[in-house]
Amino acid sequence: MSGTFTPAPGAASMPAMVRAQTLMETRLLLRNGEQLVLALVMPLLVLVMGVLVGDDVLGLGPRPVDVLTPGVIALAVLSTSFTSLAIATGFERRYGVLKRLGSSPLPRTGLLAAKVLSLFVVEAIQLVLIGAVAVGLGWSPQVSVVSVLSSLTLVVTGTAAFASLGLLLAGALRAEATLALANLFYVVLLVAGAVIAPASAYGATGDALVLLPSGALSAGLRAALVSGEFAAAPVAVLLGWAAVGSALTARTFRWE
Repeated sequence: MSGTFTPAPGAASMPAMVRAQTLMETRLLLRNGEQLVLALVMPLLVLVMGVLVGDDVLGLGPRPVDVLTPGVIALAVLSTSFTSLAIATGFERRYGVLKRLGSSPLPRTGLLAAKVLSLFVVEAIQLVLIGAVAVGLGWSPQVSVVSVLSSLTLVVTGTAAFASLGLLLAGALRAEATLALANLFYVVLLVAGAVIAPASAYGATGDALVLLPSGALSAGLRAALVSGEFAAAPVAVLLGWAAVGSALTARTFRWE
């Protein structure tokens, strides 16, 4: 039939390109051994070890799993949307991958959108695994419309905050410096960022720690999953970090 095999050159639709790039970004995240350890193994290890020693060493009370699990969810968001994203993007910039993708039919905004969407896919996997292990360890969260909506809001805003900061590092520094700083910040926030233990466990510095994205995210998740409350202040803190990080990233990010 006439016209059946007429070529129709041109780029795919924007949603189709973003979807394909999201799947690629997700596969790359899950294939990388170091990032897989940060995203899945470390949070689960912290959860299990924390439950075993939570009351004696960390002073988390008779049910440490209820206090630990929201913090471990915050740690998972931190590891994926900040550390893994910063390191992967930094080396993609170093090897010229970003430059080539930036000149493809997929707009640069579409590439960044795909990177963020891939974070949500990985985080969904993390939440399922962490939740399953936590329930097996005796976790009994507050489940209500308020707690679920609050938790989802916090995860989304926390991802936006950490992703903007991760891209800020990756777009402004050399790949080796990004690798070192991303891992350093991960360890510092894990130990002293009010992630595993509540901010109240840090004494006089606790009020300052909840102004960090790590402290705000974990405090908000504890309010939602332990008390069933919607914590507006942590959401506001995370939105502030996301706004500042995005503005600085837009001004300093270099594609090559």
